[in-house]
Amino acid sequence: MPCPLLSRLFVPGLLALGLLPAAAMAGANPAPPAITAAGAFHPVPHAAYLPDRNAVYKVVFAMTRPSDKPDHVNPALERVARTVNLYAASGVPLDHLKFVAIAYGPATALVLDDAHYRAKFGVANPNLAAIAQLRKAGVTVAVCGQAVVENHFENAWVAKDVPVALSALTTITELQQQGYALMPL
Repeated sequence: MPCPLLSRLFVPGLLALGLLPAAAMAGANPAPPAITAAGAFHPVPHAAYLPDRNAVYKVVFAMTRPSDKPDHVNPALERVARTVNLYAASGVPLDHLKFVAIAYGPATALVLDDAHYRAKFGVANPNLAAIAQLRKAGVTVAVCGQAVVENHFENAWVAKDVPVALSALTTITELQQQGYALMPL
């Protein structure tokens, strides 16, 4: 026969532990965002479908969206940063996020080093701080080697911490073969 006193103490304690991510999303003592250069989000009290803090998430982000404002963080990269911040605010440890973001097509220029971005757009590359913070959080930001050539860039113009992949097509399919979910941006 179960002990009523134990049930009255133990069950509410377990429920409280399960609500910790919801409390973080609701703004109760929120942790600082993992990425501050981009990725702002809005807390949603009592949100449904919160991430499981014990799960490992494998996502490949296909960043194809160009930026209409070269002096702002690319909207696709902004979404990658927001995703990291949402998972982190929900209590998922950064080492449970296996994220790869690959730029190609119209988004290719977001990975240019500052000198070449400035030469192309007349402003400093606003994406570099977000890329550095994403890298520190364990996210790989890469670029399609085919898109580099097709945009008349050189591999040496790509920011030093951004790997040049053979292609976005092969990177995405290879990662999907490894169980990564595709998130087109």
